[in-house]
Amino acid sequence: MHKSILSLALATLVASSAAYAEYPQRDIRMIVPWGAGGGTDGIVRKISSLAEDPLGGTIYVENIEGGMSANGLVQALGARPDGYTLVALTYDSVVTIPWQDMLAGYDIDKLDLVARITSEPDSIVVPDDSPYTSFEELIAAAKEAPGEIRAGIQNMGSRTHLTLLQLQDQADVEFKVVSYPGGAAPQKEALLNGEVDLALTSLGDFESLISSGDARGLVEFTDVQSESFPDVPPAMELGYDIQMGSFVILAAPANTPDEAISALEQAYQQAYDSEEFQRWLVDVGVTPNWLGHDEVSDWAQTTQQELFGRMDELKEAGLLGQ
Repeated sequence: MHKSILSLALATLVASSAAYAEYPQRDIRMIVPWGAGGGTDGIVRKISSLAEDPLGGTIYVENIEGGMSANGLVQALGARPDGYTLVALTYDSVVTIPWQDMLAGYDIDKLDLVARITSEPDSIVVPDDSPYTSFEELIAAAKEAPGEIRAGIQNMGSRTHLTLLQLQDQADVEFKVVSYPGGAAPQKEALLNGEVDLALTSLGDFESLISSGDARGLVEFTDVQSESFPDVPPAMELGYDIQMGSFVILAAPANTPDEAISALEQAYQQAYDSEEFQRWLVDVGVTPNWLGHDEVSDWAQTTQQELFGRMDELKEAGLLGQ
Protein backbone atom coordinates (compact mmCIF):
# COMPACT_ATOMS: atom_id res chain seq x y z
CA MET A 1 0.00 0.00 0.00
CA HIS A 2 2.68 2.47 1.07
CA LYS A 3 4.90 1.44 -1.85
CA SER A 4 2.03 2.08 -4.26
CA ILE A 5 1.45 5.54 -2.83
CA LEU A 6 5.17 6.33 -2.99
CA SER A 7 5.37 5.07 -6.57
CA LEU A 8 2.39 7.19 -7.55
CA ALA A 9 3.92 10.27 -5.92
CA LEU A 10 7.23 9.71 -7.70
CA ALA A 11 5.48 9.18 -11.01
CA THR A 12 3.52 12.41 -10.54
CA LEU A 13 6.71 14.30 -9.70
CA VAL A 14 8.51 12.93 -12.75
CA ALA A 15 5.54 13.75 -14.98
CA SER A 16 5.38 17.27 -13.58
CA SER A 17 9.10 17.84 -14.12
CA ALA A 18 8.82 16.52 -17.66
CA ALA A 19 5.90 18.84 -18.36
CA TYR A 20 7.82 21.89 -17.20
CA ALA A 21 10.88 20.81 -19.15
CA GLU A 22 8.67 21.55 -22.18
CA TYR A 23 7.22 24.75 -20.69
CA PRO A 24 5.39 26.65 -22.04
CA GLN A 25 2.83 24.49 -23.78
CA ARG A 26 0.19 27.18 -24.21
CA ASP A 27 -0.16 30.96 -24.25
CA ILE A 28 0.82 32.93 -21.13
CA ARG A 29 -1.48 35.64 -19.82
CA MET A 30 0.24 38.80 -18.58
CA ILE A 31 -2.06 40.98 -16.47
CA VAL A 32 -1.34 44.71 -16.53
CA PRO A 33 -3.52 46.22 -13.77
CA TRP A 34 -3.58 49.63 -15.44
CA GLY A 35 -5.15 51.05 -18.58
CA ALA A 36 -3.76 50.65 -22.05
CA GLY A 37 -1.51 53.47 -23.21
CA GLY A 38 0.20 54.22 -19.90
CA GLY A 39 3.87 53.81 -19.09
CA THR A 40 3.58 50.44 -17.36
CA ASP A 41 1.49 49.05 -20.20
CA GLY A 42 4.04 50.14 -22.81
CA ILE A 43 7.03 48.72 -20.93
CA VAL A 44 5.39 45.37 -20.24
CA ARG A 45 4.13 44.97 -23.80
CA LYS A 46 7.56 45.75 -25.26
CA ILE A 47 9.62 43.43 -23.08
CA SER A 48 7.03 40.63 -23.24
CA SER A 49 7.05 40.68 -27.04
CA LEU A 50 10.85 40.35 -26.96
CA ALA A 51 10.69 37.55 -24.36
CA GLU A 52 8.49 35.35 -26.51
CA ASP A 53 11.31 34.14 -28.77
CA PRO A 54 13.71 32.95 -26.03
CA LEU A 55 10.79 31.52 -24.05
CA GLY A 56 9.36 29.69 -27.04
CA GLY A 57 5.78 30.74 -26.45
CA THR A 58 3.23 33.52 -26.77
CA ILE A 59 2.67 36.10 -24.01
CA TYR A 60 -0.49 38.16 -24.38
CA VAL A 61 -1.18 41.28 -22.32
CA GLU A 62 -4.56 41.91 -20.72
CA ASN A 63 -5.35 45.29 -19.15
CA ILE A 64 -7.52 45.05 -16.02
CA GLU A 65 -8.09 48.49 -14.57
CA GLY A 66 -9.43 49.68 -11.25
CA GLY A 67 -8.75 49.80 -7.55
CA MET A 68 -5.23 51.22 -7.90
CA SER A 69 -4.21 47.87 -9.47
CA ALA A 70 -6.24 45.81 -6.96
CA ASN A 71 -8.62 44.46 -9.61
CA GLY A 72 -5.77 43.01 -11.60
CA LEU A 73 -4.13 41.64 -8.47
CA VAL A 74 -7.32 39.82 -7.50
CA GLN A 75 -7.31 37.96 -10.80
CA ALA A 76 -3.62 37.11 -10.51
CA LEU A 77 -3.99 35.88 -6.93
CA GLY A 78 -6.93 33.70 -7.94
CA ALA A 79 -5.15 32.12 -10.89
CA ARG A 80 -3.60 28.66 -10.83
CA PRO A 81 0.11 28.78 -9.96
CA ASP A 82 1.10 26.94 -13.11
CA GLY A 83 3.26 29.50 -14.91
CA TYR A 84 0.54 30.59 -17.30
CA THR A 85 -0.57 33.72 -15.46
CA LEU A 86 1.73 36.65 -14.72
CA VAL A 87 1.08 40.13 -13.36
CA ALA A 88 2.95 43.42 -13.58
CA LEU A 89 3.44 45.05 -10.19
CA THR A 90 4.05 48.75 -9.65
CA TYR A 91 4.42 50.95 -6.58
CA ASP A 92 0.73 50.77 -5.72
CA SER A 93 0.69 46.96 -5.82
CA VAL A 94 3.66 46.75 -3.46
CA VAL A 95 3.04 49.73 -1.16
CA THR A 96 -0.29 51.55 -1.39
CA ILE A 97 -2.68 48.60 -1.44
CA PRO A 98 -1.16 46.70 1.51
CA TRP A 99 -0.59 49.90 3.55
CA GLN A 100 -4.20 50.97 3.08
CA ASP A 101 -5.41 47.38 3.54
CA MET A 102 -7.42 47.69 0.32
CA LEU A 103 -7.29 43.97 -0.45
CA ALA A 104 -8.04 41.69 2.49
CA GLY A 105 -5.28 39.19 3.17
CA TYR A 106 -3.03 40.48 0.41
CA ASP A 107 0.71 40.66 0.77
CA ILE A 108 3.47 40.35 -1.78
CA ASP A 109 4.31 37.00 -0.14
CA LYS A 110 1.26 35.73 -2.05
CA LEU A 111 3.28 36.18 -5.24
CA ASP A 112 6.51 34.79 -6.64
CA LEU A 113 8.51 37.73 -7.97
CA VAL A 114 10.25 36.96 -11.26
CA ALA A 115 12.27 40.14 -11.81
CA ARG A 116 12.31 43.92 -11.58
CA ILE A 117 12.90 45.50 -14.97
CA THR A 118 12.71 49.27 -14.45
CA SER A 119 12.71 51.92 -11.76
CA GLU A 120 12.01 55.55 -12.52
CA PRO A 121 11.62 58.62 -10.34
CA ASP A 122 8.52 60.77 -10.16
CA SER A 123 8.67 64.17 -11.80
CA ILE A 124 6.66 67.30 -12.43
CA VAL A 125 5.58 67.84 -16.03
CA VAL A 126 3.91 70.99 -17.35
CA PRO A 127 2.43 71.84 -20.78
CA ASP A 128 4.81 73.52 -23.15
CA ASP A 129 2.93 76.82 -22.89
CA SER A 130 3.07 76.83 -19.09
CA PRO A 131 4.13 80.12 -17.49
CA TYR A 132 6.47 78.14 -15.22
CA THR A 133 9.81 77.76 -16.97
CA SER A 134 11.57 76.22 -13.98
CA PHE A 135 10.80 74.35 -10.79
CA GLU A 136 11.81 77.39 -8.75
CA GLU A 137 9.27 79.55 -10.60
CA LEU A 138 6.55 76.99 -9.92
CA ILE A 139 7.28 76.93 -6.19
CA ALA A 140 7.36 80.73 -6.04
CA ALA A 141 3.97 80.92 -7.77
CA ALA A 142 2.52 78.29 -5.42
CA LYS A 143 3.63 80.36 -2.43
CA GLU A 144 1.85 83.40 -3.84
CA ALA A 145 -1.38 81.53 -4.66
CA PRO A 146 -1.95 78.75 -2.09
CA GLY A 147 -4.32 76.05 -3.31
CA GLU A 148 -4.81 77.55 -6.77
CA ILE A 149 -2.28 75.71 -8.95
CA ARG A 150 -3.90 72.45 -10.10
CA ALA A 151 -1.72 69.37 -9.69
CA GLY A 152 -2.80 66.20 -11.48
CA ILE A 153 -1.89 63.05 -9.57
CA GLN A 154 -3.11 59.49 -9.97
CA ASN A 155 -5.27 58.02 -7.19
CA MET A 156 -5.65 59.73 -3.84
CA GLY A 157 -3.25 57.97 -1.49
CA SER A 158 -1.13 56.77 -4.40
CA ARG A 159 2.61 57.15 -4.85
CA THR A 160 2.21 60.36 -6.81
CA HIS A 161 -0.02 61.75 -4.05
CA LEU A 162 2.64 60.87 -1.47
CA THR A 163 5.31 62.61 -3.56
CA LEU A 164 3.15 65.74 -3.79
CA LEU A 165 2.50 65.73 -0.04
CA GLN A 166 6.22 65.55 0.66
CA LEU A 167 6.84 68.44 -1.74
CA GLN A 168 4.14 70.56 -0.11
CA ASP A 169 5.61 69.82 3.30
CA GLN A 170 9.22 70.63 2.37
CA ALA A 171 8.43 73.66 0.20
CA ASP A 172 5.69 74.97 2.51
CA VAL A 173 3.22 75.30 -0.35
CA GLU A 174 -0.25 74.00 -1.16
CA PHE A 175 -1.54 72.80 -4.52
CA LYS A 176 -5.09 72.02 -5.61
CA VAL A 177 -5.03 68.23 -5.92
CA VAL A 178 -6.89 66.64 -8.84
CA SER A 179 -6.82 62.84 -9.03
CA TYR A 180 -6.97 60.69 -12.15
CA PRO A 181 -7.37 56.97 -11.36
CA GLY A 182 -6.13 54.63 -14.05
CA GLY A 183 -2.47 55.53 -14.40
CA ALA A 184 -0.69 58.07 -16.57
CA ALA A 185 -2.97 57.98 -19.61
CA PRO A 186 -5.76 60.15 -18.10
CA GLN A 187 -3.12 62.50 -16.67
CA LYS A 188 -1.85 63.11 -20.20
CA GLU A 189 -5.31 64.03 -21.40
CA ALA A 190 -5.85 66.35 -18.44
CA LEU A 191 -2.56 68.14 -19.04
CA LEU A 192 -3.25 68.59 -22.74
CA ASN A 193 -6.82 69.86 -22.36
CA GLY A 194 -5.92 72.31 -19.59
CA GLU A 195 -7.70 70.58 -16.70
CA VAL A 196 -4.50 70.77 -14.65
CA ASP A 197 -1.45 73.03 -14.55
CA LEU A 198 0.98 70.21 -13.90
CA ALA A 199 1.09 66.43 -13.74
CA LEU A 200 3.07 64.39 -11.27
CA THR A 201 4.36 61.07 -12.59
CA SER A 202 7.52 59.78 -14.27
CA LEU A 203 9.09 61.53 -17.25
CA GLY A 204 8.95 58.23 -19.11
CA ASP A 205 5.16 58.24 -18.87
CA PHE A 206 5.11 61.59 -20.69
CA GLU A 207 8.02 60.98 -23.07
CA SER A 208 5.84 61.11 -26.17
CA LEU A 209 4.45 64.52 -25.18
CA ILE A 210 7.90 65.80 -24.22
CA SER A 211 9.43 64.61 -27.50
CA SER A 212 6.62 66.20 -29.51
CA GLY A 213 7.12 69.51 -27.72
CA ASP A 214 3.70 69.45 -26.06
CA ALA A 215 5.10 69.13 -22.53
CA ARG A 216 8.34 69.54 -20.57
CA GLY A 217 9.75 68.36 -17.29
CA LEU A 218 10.64 70.72 -14.45
CA VAL A 219 12.15 68.37 -11.86
CA GLU A 220 12.77 64.71 -11.07
CA PHE A 221 12.47 63.51 -7.48
CA THR A 222 15.83 61.79 -7.32
CA ASP A 223 19.47 62.50 -6.53
CA VAL A 224 20.82 61.41 -9.93
CA GLN A 225 20.78 63.35 -13.18
CA SER A 226 18.82 61.54 -15.89
CA GLU A 227 20.73 60.71 -19.08
CA SER A 228 17.50 60.62 -21.08
CA PHE A 229 16.40 64.05 -19.82
CA PRO A 230 19.59 66.05 -19.18
CA ASP A 231 17.69 69.35 -18.98
CA VAL A 232 15.53 68.23 -16.06
CA PRO A 233 17.30 68.75 -12.70
CA PRO A 234 17.11 66.26 -9.81
CA ALA A 235 15.27 67.56 -6.74
CA MET A 236 18.25 66.91 -4.46
CA GLU A 237 20.31 69.47 -6.42
CA LEU A 238 17.59 72.04 -5.74
CA GLY A 239 17.58 71.42 -2.00
CA TYR A 240 14.67 68.98 -1.68
CA ASP A 241 15.24 65.61 -0.03
CA ILE A 242 12.57 63.74 -1.96
CA GLN A 243 13.34 60.47 -3.71
CA MET A 244 10.19 58.79 -4.95
CA GLY A 245 9.21 56.87 -8.01
CA SER A 246 7.77 53.74 -9.49
CA PHE A 247 9.09 50.47 -10.82
CA VAL A 248 7.87 47.51 -12.79
CA ILE A 249 8.13 44.03 -11.32
CA LEU A 250 6.94 40.86 -13.05
CA ALA A 251 5.35 38.26 -10.78
CA ALA A 252 3.41 35.01 -10.74
CA PRO A 253 1.04 33.47 -8.16
CA ALA A 254 2.91 31.96 -5.19
CA ASN A 255 3.93 28.32 -5.54
CA THR A 256 4.43 28.55 -9.29
CA PRO A 257 6.86 25.71 -10.17
CA ASP A 258 10.51 26.67 -9.95
CA GLU A 259 11.08 25.44 -13.50
CA ALA A 260 8.53 27.92 -14.84
CA ILE A 261 9.92 30.81 -12.78
CA SER A 262 13.44 30.02 -13.99
CA ALA A 263 12.34 29.83 -17.63
CA LEU A 264 10.47 33.12 -17.34
CA GLU A 265 13.37 34.86 -15.62
CA GLN A 266 15.84 33.71 -18.28
CA ALA A 267 13.56 34.72 -21.15
CA TYR A 268 12.82 38.15 -19.72
CA GLN A 269 16.48 38.76 -18.92
CA GLN A 270 17.42 37.98 -22.52
CA ALA A 271 14.74 40.41 -23.64
CA TYR A 272 15.97 43.01 -21.14
CA ASP A 273 19.59 42.64 -22.26
CA SER A 274 18.72 42.90 -25.95
CA GLU A 275 19.97 45.91 -27.87
CA GLU A 276 16.42 46.57 -29.07
CA PHE A 277 14.96 46.85 -25.56
CA GLN A 278 17.83 48.92 -24.18
CA ARG A 279 17.62 51.32 -27.14
CA TRP A 280 13.84 51.52 -26.77
CA LEU A 281 14.14 52.41 -23.07
CA VAL A 282 16.43 55.33 -23.88
CA ASP A 283 14.06 56.50 -26.59
CA VAL A 284 11.07 56.54 -24.21
CA GLY A 285 13.04 57.93 -21.27
CA VAL A 286 12.72 54.95 -18.93
CA THR A 287 15.51 53.81 -16.60
CA PRO A 288 16.48 50.13 -16.89
CA ASN A 289 17.12 48.54 -13.51
CA TRP A 290 17.20 44.73 -13.50
CA LEU A 291 16.94 42.62 -10.38
CA GLY A 292 16.54 38.88 -10.84
CA HIS A 293 14.43 36.41 -8.92
CA ASP A 294 16.98 35.87 -6.15
CA GLU A 295 17.31 39.60 -5.33
CA VAL A 296 13.97 41.21 -6.11
CA SER A 297 11.97 39.74 -3.22
CA ASP A 298 14.36 41.12 -0.59
CA TRP A 299 14.43 44.48 -2.36
CA ALA A 300 10.63 44.66 -2.48
CA GLN A 301 10.27 43.78 1.21
CA THR A 302 12.86 46.38 2.24
CA THR A 303 11.34 49.07 0.02
CA GLN A 304 7.88 48.28 1.34
CA GLN A 305 8.90 48.63 4.98
CA GLU A 306 10.82 51.87 4.39
CA LEU A 307 7.86 53.46 2.63
CA PHE A 308 5.39 52.16 5.21
CA GLY A 309 7.44 54.02 7.82
CA ARG A 310 7.43 57.23 5.78
CA MET A 311 3.68 57.01 5.20
CA ASP A 312 3.05 56.37 8.89
CA GLU A 313 4.98 59.54 9.70
CA LEU A 314 2.92 61.58 7.24
CA LYS A 315 -0.27 60.10 8.66
CA GLU A 316 0.74 61.02 12.21
CA ALA A 317 1.47 64.58 11.00
CA GLY A 318 -2.02 64.77 9.54
CA LEU A 319 -0.76 64.99 5.96
CA LEU A 320 -1.97 61.60 4.75
CA GLY A 321 -5.12 59.63 5.43
CA GLN A 322 -5.43 55.87 5.48
